Amino acid sequence: MTLDPLVLSRLQFAWVVAWHILLPALTVGLASYIALLEGIWFVTGKEIWFRISGFWTRIFAVAFGMGVVSGVVMPFQFGTNWSRFSDATANIISPMLAYEGLTAFTLEAGFLGVLLFGRNLVPRWAHFASAVLVAAGTLFSTFWILVTNSWMQTPGGYKIIDGIFYPTSWSEIIFSASFPYRFLHTVTGFYVTTGFVVLGVAAILLRRSKSQEEAKLMLSMTLWLLTALVPLQILFGDMHGLNTLHHQPAKLAAIEAHWEHEARAPLALFAIPDQKAEKNHFVIEVPLLGSLILTHDVNGVVPGLKDFPPEDRAPAIIPFFAFRIMVGAGLVMLALVLVGLWLRTRRKLYDTGWYLRALQWGISLGFIAVLAGWTTTEVGRQPWTVYGVMRTAHSVTPSLTGFDVLLSLTGYMVVYLIMFPTGLWFLTRIVRGGVLPEEDTPVEAGRPAAPVKPVPERSP
Repeated sequence: MTLDPLVLSRLQFAWVVAWHILLPALTVGLASYIALLEGIWFVTGKEIWFRISGFWTRIFAVAFGMGVVSGVVMPFQFGTNWSRFSDATANIISPMLAYEGLTAFTLEAGFLGVLLFGRNLVPRWAHFASAVLVAAGTLFSTFWILVTNSWMQTPGGYKIIDGIFYPTSWSEIIFSASFPYRFLHTVTGFYVTTGFVVLGVAAILLRRSKSQEEAKLMLSMTLWLLTALVPLQILFGDMHGLNTLHHQPAKLAAIEAHWEHEARAPLALFAIPDQKAEKNHFVIEVPLLGSLILTHDVNGVVPGLKDFPPEDRAPAIIPFFAFRIMVGAGLVMLALVLVGLWLRTRRKLYDTGWYLRALQWGISLGFIAVLAGWTTTEVGRQPWTVYGVMRTAHSVTPSLTGFDVLLSLTGYMVVYLIMFPTGLWFLTRIVRGGVLPEEDTPVEAGRPAAPVKPVPERSP
């Protein structure tokens, strides 16, 4: 059997990114949530907010550490597995990744220690400020990573000389055609993912009769936030879809497994795309709905995969099902939010057992949607690394052998399958321990500390 270094390199990058993206999907939203909790505590002085913030800060610390470890190996793969891509795009990609380090990691490394260890050592305003700056750091990281990825999806502001990309307009590179929609859709998705983790953890605490007051506050507050965020995420997804139709029509055709260029197109709810036969099997579709959703016009024209040469088409079956998994997870999350609002009006939000169990199982929904959305985006872009300009097959390191990649891929698999279950075990222990008790809250400045009990002297 021949080991194809291109296929194995793609599998290796997918393995690393798929595990790593689970952590930013939690920590980006969690950092902002902690900053919000710290802000409320700073304004109100109510210690319950401090206790909730401390609980989620412990979870954030574990997840952030896992994210750093799992993500630090990704840049190395650009040199080991994708050296031709790195060589060709270094003038554009390298500065943007450097800006991420200068902005995001500077803020996170500079103020994470204050957030974690300064709870009883610095004034309230300083602790709140550290939480805000750590949250800003996570958003800066998301910004620059999505700037890089969006440029690869919809490249602009460059010229090519002897196969090397050179920047001609940094504004067009940073704010590429798809970046605003991709950034809004991704960040909101991360916030929604975090929100359902908070709901699920609150449900676990309520079912275990632990930290009841804090759990009710977490559940109520986050449900209100998700009431706005989930519909907003659907809106941003629709805007992103319209942008994809305009700038990446081949990707959209693959996502919909749509073969013919036609107006008044149907929407395939289910199908088995056949790449060789250029048709779908076992189709369940709704007439006219494809044009209405994809173009916002029932008479709108939807591109087909046959508009593009076979070698320029993505493998439709993967983005087709990944997109539907993402949408399905989003609809389930919307349903859970709506049911929660209904239970709130009936004053049964905190003691409806089946709903609390549903929220507990719903912890995974955001992560499923993020993974499915990432798969849709990246596989739908194929066969390009830089869309329409540089092919994936021309990006891999020429001297790489299949055995080399198989060896490193095996190492990554072993390490990640040890690290992530271990991290999950630590997180589970924190959740089961519940929120810190009231006596662990800080001593306010100007307020006397609790008296120290004298130690009785021993007789000689």
